[in-house]
Amino acid sequence: MNTTTRTKRMVFAIASVFWLAATAHSFAQDPRKLTLEEAIEMSLKNSKQLKLSQTNVDLAGLSIKQIRENQLPSLSVSGSYLRLNSPNINLKLPQNGNDSTGGSDLKVHQVMYGMASASLPIFSGFRFKYGLESAHYLEQAAKLDAENDRDAVIQNTVAAYSNLYKAKKSVDLVAENLLRERERVTEFTNREKNGMLARNDLMKAKLQESNVELTLLDAENDLKVTTINMNLLLGMPENTVLTADSASFITLKEEGNAAEWEQTAISHRKDFAANGIRQKAANSDIKVVKADFYPNVALTAGYVALNIPGVAMIPNAMNAGIGVRYDIGSLWKSGAKMEQAKTRVYQLKTNEEILLDRIHLEVNTAYYNYVLSKRKIDVYAKAVEQADENYRITKNKYDNSLVTTTELLDADVAQVQSRINFEAAKADAIVAYKKLEQSAGVIN
Repeated sequence: MNTTTRTKRMVFAIASVFWLAATAHSFAQDPRKLTLEEAIEMSLKNSKQLKLSQTNVDLAGLSIKQIRENQLPSLSVSGSYLRLNSPNINLKLPQNGNDSTGGSDLKVHQVMYGMASASLPIFSGFRFKYGLESAHYLEQAAKLDAENDRDAVIQNTVAAYSNLYKAKKSVDLVAENLLRERERVTEFTNREKNGMLARNDLMKAKLQESNVELTLLDAENDLKVTTINMNLLLGMPENTVLTADSASFITLKEEGNAAEWEQTAISHRKDFAANGIRQKAANSDIKVVKADFYPNVALTAGYVALNIPGVAMIPNAMNAGIGVRYDIGSLWKSGAKMEQAKTRVYQLKTNEEILLDRIHLEVNTAYYNYVLSKRKIDVYAKAVEQADENYRITKNKYDNSLVTTTELLDADVAQVQSRINFEAAKADAIVAYKKLEQSAGVIN
């Protein structure tokens, strides 16, 4: 091969490398480093569940507005134009100032009239007062429900962030291990060619390389799925590449005391507080039912205009006064409603006892899971040290032909797995602590 041809090939190869590098750079996307605080803020802003919860708060506020509007004056207007046939009308009217009466035939073909009436409630048995009180309580309960949903969104975000952290760490560690396996295969291949290594040992190294490649594919696939889930939570484009900031994530705290956490939960749990407020609303509903036993009093006013051509015209018949209405049937028709209201109070009181049991179980479960997670970190940290030392010793023995290739490869797998377990344990501990905070109603 002459020098010119060789030079042309070298130039072409260099140009191809630069083209591939430029293409890869154009398609590559720099990963966005995301802190846990940023992830929580974005998930709260874009959560569809929280938007749905806010509509429940809005509906409760509209219920209050509706009750207040019912206290405003009511005004109704009606009018009619009637076309009639030719009825026979015989009116007996006085004639010439005498007491004697005479007949007169009138022709009436149409009638027109208009009416307007107004009413302003003055007293309705305290129905408005206690109905408004109940609506205010229900609005407060709806707000607490929304805050409880907010806590759940935060916990889901922390869990998703943890999965993102673990998936990325797994990819990095397995990729690092694959690089080492390939170097080992290259080394074993050279030794096998020189007759210094049995071909069976080379095949074992290549088999392990293939297994690590498969593990890397699984880890990369898990990372893709985890990233998609995270992007959905954050309201970001699906193809956004994310990476977790370990400095904002791996920070462990003291576990404290289980009894103290339980007391904190009773004071701060939104669902427990919402149940107590709903009990107050149910008690107000009982008073609303009792309002049926009282009369309704209202100011009333009316106006009537009547025109019967050829017979009569009444342009300004007005009236005003006080109207009283009492439904006697409510004395025997309100029993079922009263029992329903009392049953609702009983349900909420029973639900309070159920919530107390649930709080006790959830807090203690979360507490001991966190304690266990912290202990696992210590154990896995020792396992990493032991696996590193085991691999070092095994590698030295292998170089001196004291152990088999299988033992060396097993030590290599144990080392990588211990590191993956250690990183996962740190992430799981953070999730466990946030779950403890959520169960106590103080997640932030």
